[in-house]
Amino acid sequence: MADKIIRVLLVDDHQVVRRGLRTFLEIQEDIEVVGEASDGAEGVARTEELRPDVVLMDIKMPGTDGIEALRRLRELDNPAKVLIVTSFTEQRTVVPALRAGASGYVYKDVDPDALAGAIRSVQAGHVLLQPEVAGALLAQDDAGTGTGRGSTLTEREREVLGLIADGRSNREIARAFVLSEKTVKTHVSNILMKLDVADRTQAALWAVRNGAAG
Repeated sequence: MADKIIRVLLVDDHQVVRRGLRTFLEIQEDIEVVGEASDGAEGVARTEELRPDVVLMDIKMPGTDGIEALRRLRELDNPAKVLIVTSFTEQRTVVPALRAGASGYVYKDVDPDALAGAIRSVQAGHVLLQPEVAGALLAQDDAGTGTGRGSTLTEREREVLGLIADGRSNREIARAFVLSEKTVKTHVSNILMKLDVADRTQAALWAVRNGAAG
């Protein structure tokens, strides 16, 4: 049995999709489906109630869609990682979700084992971006987010930022620098504040854009 069970919430307006996801995920030893929701508003409420580790969220749903749900979760400072599960491949659909705070995305026809791997990856703190979407995010980034903001980072914060850009989790960063995870979390918070970005995804993109990635 796995040491750490990843608690997952399913948010999709199609019951058949939720049932299919649950059927597969329930055979994974390290993943537990703790609940379901049929739209974004219910998804936010259930995330606050159940405190899952990872939320599998559709983008297009009636009422409150996935992007608005992501914004609400960020406003609530909810720690759950959100993995978008979508049938839409257009950048204009996926990019806003990533900018709203999603940790990555997969398509609904994803191989089941790849889906389980994606859940484990975002839970570990990695960001799942395909190259063309990362490029689109960079292209849309505000012109004011330049190298000047990085000048306030300490040497250690720049080192931590480089590992964030490599997709490393806080635990992996702590091991690399022989630090406590609490100290790494403090560094990450300082980095986000100094760069004036909302999350690790945007910090990683800043690092790539400004040559701070490893």
